[in-house]
Amino acid sequence: MEWLKPLTGKVVGLDAAPLIYFIERHPDFHSRVRPFFLAVRRGDFEVVTSALTVTEVLVHPFRHNRHELVEAYRGIFLNADHLRVVPVSSEIAETASRLRAVHKIPTPDAIHLATAIRCGADYFFTNDKDIPTTLSSLATIILSDLIM
Repeated sequence: MEWLKPLTGKVVGLDAAPLIYFIERHPDFHSRVRPFFLAVRRGDFEVVTSALTVTEVLVHPFRHNRHELVEAYRGIFLNADHLRVVPVSSEIAETASRLRAVHKIPTPDAIHLATAIRCGADYFFTNDKDIPTTLSSLATIILSDLIM
């Protein structure tokens, strides 16, 4: 996939949606996100995501007693060598507050973006079209905008 080449050797911030699409095999997006997660597994680039992602991705499986999905998510969070779950620190919270103030984005999105920024990410991978496309040195990759 051409769009993955610029990510090589970089740090990529990850929103919850692409992970959900991958684990839960979303009919429209699974084939698009699969190459991304295969590249993560190979170690082509590093991925950081907020601990808030854990909360977001587990709501549906817990609500619907989908224990196999809970285990699939646990497996990726615990066993992915190149995917790091980052706690929400006071520094991340302050950066998120600035992002909310300037860009008027919801708190969860601001926390995800702040996590990426504070971890030195070069890119942020999402499917949320309301996310600003550039924030300081962080370029946003919107899944549905990618030509496959």
